[in-house]
Amino acid sequence: MRRGYVVLALVVLAGLGVAAWFFKPVEGPARDLSLAGDVTRGEYVMRLGGCIACHTDIANDGAYLAGGAAIKTQFGDFTPPNITSDPDAGIGSWTLAEFSDAMSNGKGPGMVEHLYPAFPYDNYTLMTDQDIVDLYAALMAVEPVATPAPGHRLSFPFNMRVLMLGWKNMFFTPERFKSDPARSPLWNRGNYLANGPGHCTACHTPRNALGGREDGRAFAGGEGTPGGRVPAITKARLVEEGYDRAALVDALKTGFTPGFNVLGGTMGEVIEEATSHWTDNDLEAVAAYLLDEE
Repeated sequence: MRRGYVVLALVVLAGLGVAAWFFKPVEGPARDLSLAGDVTRGEYVMRLGGCIACHTDIANDGAYLAGGAAIKTQFGDFTPPNITSDPDAGIGSWTLAEFSDAMSNGKGPGMVEHLYPAFPYDNYTLMTDQDIVDLYAALMAVEPVATPAPGHRLSFPFNMRVLMLGWKNMFFTPERFKSDPARSPLWNRGNYLANGPGHCTACHTPRNALGGREDGRAFAGGEGTPGGRVPAITKARLVEEGYDRAALVDALKTGFTPGFNVLGGTMGEVIEEATSHWTDNDLEAVAAYLLDEE
């Protein structure tokens, strides 16, 4: 009997240890939020981050940033929320610190408001403090829309947000972007864009059964991503498809591929509302990074 109690106690202690690890807080480095926000620059960061394409239901003439079309996944449908300055339907009541927490740590206002990774905070966590502050300033200047977006439609147990804390402990490391001193400023800028605000990895990197990115297969494409089935954009695949730097820049600006096809669907929206608005230098940078040049 005594031996049985000892075994039971050990099992309980092990379970408590696993639970303590699974639900431990996830928080990255502190940000400098005393920086002055620039609305104009923040509007450009909005284009870098793809906010408009995701949070506006373009196909149905939805109001600007008032909620996007549902993203269908194996876990259910995720509906991008209203991120206008409306204090009730949007994020107008959020403080800069709360906004930073969402972008950097995947946590919204509230005790257990852990965000789903369909919102790519695992990319946005890499963003600079200035980009975060500028983006917040721009979003607070957006015209408020008082209509809330529909909620997510998720199956059990994925509708339990508290479990996202465990997901973060398994698959999410909040951190800031670090340049590679051995590479050029252009390549590093492209690295920042593709892995940070531009979140190319969010759609073009395969995910495991629980939705965690398989970072060892970066840009390999595949199923199970927020964008559905997407192609690989590794250097080898891009070269095979006829892309050089100029052709890749042109595709991200116009939507036309080297084979004179048109990039449509979700990528078409990304080009129309995001990359076609990027500066030539930023387009060159992401092309140089993906093709591993300079």
